[in-house]
Amino acid sequence: MPRITAIIFDMYETLVHNDPSLWINTLNEVCEHQEIPLTGQELWEQWRTIDPKSRQMRTNLANPEKSPPFKTYEETWTNSFGKVLEKIGKGDPKAIAKRCVSETSLRKPFPETIRTITDLQTKGDFSFGILSNSDNNALNPLIETLNLNFDAVLSSESARMYKPDPRIFRQMLRLLGVEAENSLYVGDSQWDDIQGGKLVGMQVAWVNRKGN
Repeated sequence: MPRITAIIFDMYETLVHNDPSLWINTLNEVCEHQEIPLTGQELWEQWRTIDPKSRQMRTNLANPEKSPPFKTYEETWTNSFGKVLEKIGKGDPKAIAKRCVSETSLRKPFPETIRTITDLQTKGDFSFGILSNSDNNALNPLIETLNLNFDAVLSSESARMYKPDPRIFRQMLRLLGVEAENSLYVGDSQWDDIQGGKLVGMQVAWVNRKGN
């Protein structure tokens, strides 16, 4: 196996929490503030029937160059929350989407995150990167909060494309100046992370927090 010289991490549900309970807490507050006649759980469940479809359609893996025009999470969530609220006739989808982006900038790291990365940076001879499907308004403050040093950070918003598009992985490799075979990509999603990394020849590690 080729020697690993760079370790690149996904962010959400790999290094920091992003489980549904956090979203539902936020949506409870949103429903109360906007007087939407739903619980946070109900809004979450209705929204989740729409949002994953947009995720599957945003990247054309057969021909990435023909993927749909890029939209940020805030734009996409405004649209998907709008479809839910249209049926209800009440609520501000743009404000909800903006709040959700803001909340994802405040996620807490898993207990082992800081220790593990600090140990790798202290004891190993690697370069480090973050490659995340996220808006800059969410990812950049989160990087600062973690107070960890990364040689390169790339968001989907900056790249104008989403994992598992192989082009975003190649862009990350160019930023770090490493070959795919000498890099390890670490992530929780079989679709976005593991498949995407393998498509460009990276070594991959699956973080299986849910015991799937």
